Amino acid sequence: MTPSAAVTALREKLGVEPALEGRVVSVDVPVERWVECARLARTELGCLYFNWLSAVDWKEQGLEVLCRLDDLDGGWALAMRTKLGPDRVHCPTLTGLYRGADWMERECWDLLGVVFDGHPDLRRILLGQDWVGHPLRKDYAVDTAYEPYR
Repeated sequence: MTPSAAVTALREKLGVEPALEGRVVSVDVPVERWVECARLARTELGCLYFNWLSAVDWKEQGLEVLCRLDDLDGGWALAMRTKLGPDRVHCPTLTGLYRGADWMERECWDLLGVVFDGHPDLRRILLGQDWVGHPLRKDYAVDTAYEPYR
């Protein structure tokens, strides 16, 4: 599939307004349609490679989850974004569609506190199991009295 055809398919099937820049199609989807968009990308658009997933903490606006799905044969990518909203941390997991989502969702939960509903093993992956908080959140309190950093 071509990037232009992907834009048309996303527009027609999901009712979203994708943008095309070079060989990257980007689309904002409501969190309720996150899995549906990823399923469309995999089954109809040919995006079989789960490239990466992360999140951004926009403070008062809340968390935003982003991921990139690639069509390696077609040489283009789909960048998906969803805003969780203020005081919301839940996003559906993509592990049922992409095995590569497993560790990246765990990392996103570990560092930013995004809870991926339906994830088969959502536990810390980088920090110790006894770690308190999520250090990439804007509201994470860093202990400035920690001796090695004085």
